[in-house]
Amino acid sequence: MGSKGYKTGNPRIDKEIEELAAKYSTPQSRSYLQDLFMTVVKLHLDKADGRDLYLATSTLKELRHIFRVFSKYRDVRKVVMFGSHRASPKSEEYKMALEFAEEIVKKGFMVITGGGGGVMEAGNCGAATKGFAVKIKLPAELKPNPFVCKGEKLINVRYFFTRKLAFIKESDATVLFPGGFGTHDEGFEVLTLLETGKCSPRPLVFVEVPGKKYWKTWLGFLKKQLLAGGLLTEEEFSLFTVVGSIKEAVDEITGFYRNYHSIQYGRDVTVVRLNRKIPVKDLKRLSKKYKDIITGEILPSGPLPSEVRNKEFLGLPRICMKFNRKNYGRIIALIRDLNSCVCE
Repeated sequence: MGSKGYKTGNPRIDKEIEELAAKYSTPQSRSYLQDLFMTVVKLHLDKADGRDLYLATSTLKELRHIFRVFSKYRDVRKVVMFGSHRASPKSEEYKMALEFAEEIVKKGFMVITGGGGGVMEAGNCGAATKGFAVKIKLPAELKPNPFVCKGEKLINVRYFFTRKLAFIKESDATVLFPGGFGTHDEGFEVLTLLETGKCSPRPLVFVEVPGKKYWKTWLGFLKKQLLAGGLLTEEEFSLFTVVGSIKEAVDEITGFYRNYHSIQYGRDVTVVRLNRKIPVKDLKRLSKKYKDIITGEILPSGPLPSEVRNKEFLGLPRICMKFNRKNYGRIIALIRDLNSCVCE
């Protein structure tokens, strides 16, 4: 059954939708497909005009294509790279982006870029066959950079919002080199999602070019204007890291997943999946350190019922806690502490 109470109000139509969903779904996907069909019919019943229908149809088609392409690679971690499309191949930004892509691929990651020039081009060049491009259709930039893998790893989209969703949903880390409006837009988007818990914890790395003060100036603005003005807290500076070398950037990303695997928010508890077990003595120590954001103790745990139903990483050890679902900067700090523990 679909979402309770989500009906057209017409018993005949509702029954037809239920039958259609049952015919083209699995038991696990049935409720979602039924709601999807219900939404499509409701658009008609609401007398959505041609522009609304075009937007809804185009968006769904783009998302379907994005999901289909990346579904084959979901077991491989990915880094999305941002930076200026104006960076020349002779610039330090370009050279560093190229080196970063080469080095992170050696660590088993894949790379996603926006498919344009500059830093994006360097990313695709360094990643080679391990690189994707989610390219926006722009009159001023019709073709992708020459290093994008043609075929399925080049995804062309019409809308920035579907592109940005792909960048976050299909990646596990975000790296930013100096850039313009688009780079800052992507950076602040990730910061906002991390701060509000709308995306899972991830490394967010700003790479400074040696000898320049691009991100240091930006960081100074955050501290002088937003932090001093009470618009940010010190805790929120845990959401990201500014580094001055490619080695630091690579270490930050690989270190983030040293023991931390992923997180699952349940109704009452938060479960953290791990690569290795954490000693109980360390859990007790961390329970005291993070008592400001959890109720009770951090304890070893089994999977949530939803994880069992979906068969999600059932072989991994877990810990659970009653997290207040507010202080996400502190959760990232906790993850860093989990990664520093001597595991069993």
